[in-house]
Amino acid sequence: MYSLIRSVLFLFDAEKVHYFAMNVLKICCSNDFLKKQIQNTYTPKAQAISAFGLSFTNPVGMGAGFDKNAKYLNELEALGFGFVEIGTVTPFPQEGNEKPRLFRLPKDKALINRMGFNNEGVEAVAERLKAWREKNDLRPTTNDQLNRKKLIIGGNIGKNKNTPNEDAWKDYEICFKALHPYADYFVVNVSSPNTPGLRELQEKESLRKILTGLQQLNIKTAEPKSILLKIAPDLTIQQIDDVVDLAKEINLDGLVVSNTTINRGNLKTSSSELQTIGAGGLSGSPLQIRSTGMIKYMREKTNGLIPVIASGGIFTGRDAAEKLQAGASLIQVWTGFIYEGPAIVKKITKYLAKDKNSIEY
Repeated sequence: MYSLIRSVLFLFDAEKVHYFAMNVLKICCSNDFLKKQIQNTYTPKAQAISAFGLSFTNPVGMGAGFDKNAKYLNELEALGFGFVEIGTVTPFPQEGNEKPRLFRLPKDKALINRMGFNNEGVEAVAERLKAWREKNDLRPTTNDQLNRKKLIIGGNIGKNKNTPNEDAWKDYEICFKALHPYADYFVVNVSSPNTPGLRELQEKESLRKILTGLQQLNIKTAEPKSILLKIAPDLTIQQIDDVVDLAKEINLDGLVVSNTTINRGNLKTSSSELQTIGAGGLSGSPLQIRSTGMIKYMREKTNGLIPVIASGGIFTGRDAAEKLQAGASLIQVWTGFIYEGPAIVKKITKYLAKDKNSIEY
């Protein structure tokens, strides 16, 4: 059924379809009866997973970039996601790059985006998360609430486009402080290819300044939150080793592996079409092997002591199992959701339940 719907949706602009589909789902979920039907259809019966000091209803999350402004938490929860990573959020609102900026590559089961951290700014997002927390107070007053599990929310933070790299640490700290009361964990994004110069912050000393600054803020709070780093799949072995060394040195809480790639090798999409699309980060199936290899390498280099959230090329339960066997604690989907549809969480968790004997979470 979804393949038919997808074939129609793929006839239209990718970014417009994204918001159209999510707004339709939002309307449906505003009706208690319809939301209950959606939950009954898509929410999996899965065993809770512990990671980063948190309890996740299942290991499947929605990756950053899908719900940049925390507008669709209710809807993504209804689809069964164990966690949602909002953002990337920046201190001030920004429009992002010129449209069109999101493109499908059906032959490769991939997307190219050059969104450019388009978001409403950290103050607006913080207010929305605050309202979400207040509306979804988990203190048990009814049987429904008593049995309800908490949706884990990650805050993916970045810098504004016009902030010089030498001042980038200030942007990350602004976002961290504003979102800290409402996010369950944080991800530092220095690996998007769509903000000029951002990936330069992946160099060891730049990372040290940003991450240790956030850690100092974190330990002063009443409830410290886990801080993770999201890395690019295009890093050299030396750069990966630098990240690992720094992560061990400062006791980083975890890594997200990986962001989108600028590599265009071995694609089925024609070179002329790729040239027409232009620059941007590639996600989806072409990232599968590279991201899995990086996870394995990280596990070996850290002796499995630094938890990893896997992202990149996850479409099926088998893909998810591969990431978990490589050493990931949790997985995130994004492009897979676009190609596989709203049942992706239920399908993945069903497969993992059957395959649990071969997987160590």
